Amino acid sequence: MAMAFFALAVFLFLGLNLDESSPSSASAASSEAVEITYGTVLKLMHERTKFRLHSHDVPYGSGSGQQSVTGFPNVDDSNSYWIVRPIPGTPAKQGDTIKSGTIIQLQHMRTRKWLHSHLHASPITGNLEVSCFGGEDESDTGDYWRLMIEGSGKTWKQDQRIRFQHVDTGAYLHSHDKKYQRIAGGQQEVCGVREKRADNVWLAAEGVYLPVTESK
Repeated sequence: MAMAFFALAVFLFLGLNLDESSPSSASAASSEAVEITYGTVLKLMHERTKFRLHSHDVPYGSGSGQQSVTGFPNVDDSNSYWIVRPIPGTPAKQGDTIKSGTIIQLQHMRTRKWLHSHLHASPITGNLEVSCFGGEDESDTGDYWRLMIEGSGKTWKQDQRIRFQHVDTGAYLHSHDKKYQRIAGGQQEVCGVREKRADNVWLAAEGVYLPVTESK
């Protein structure tokens, strides 16, 4: 049953583009306190600038040369969708809720690569570079992010302010209003910084939210 629901979610994603006018996206967005579970396909919105976490098959021209990650201004671009995954070797499964402090992976829907960071310098500010790396059969601990819920919430819900802390470097997923001028013109830098700042905060936005799996 869970696999059938996920197949439906993927069909909706590919067939409807899941922009803000999409029925499946609108129903999720209009519901308060929707639980976010493993297998959910969503966009992550930077709280301060409202840009969406984004990637595309364009490598960085410096640093690692891996697939670039940016903040994207429009809500209707399918390259801004990410799949929430558990890390390998854990008992977590599709439909499980996710507690604050849990280490997760975020897989880029279009290219199947993992949100990643390391010690390379980011292109604009020289902070830590955030990239997309690997694929279905290639991953490492540079793809691991700790979910941190702001406030008193214990499990991840759509209306909560969240941070993602990179496990290997301790840096927080970060963005700001500094924008690229050329290849990704109008898109803003996404990077890692080691301090908690207002620009570290993200919100779950548009997406297909899988239901919570009932415990048996």
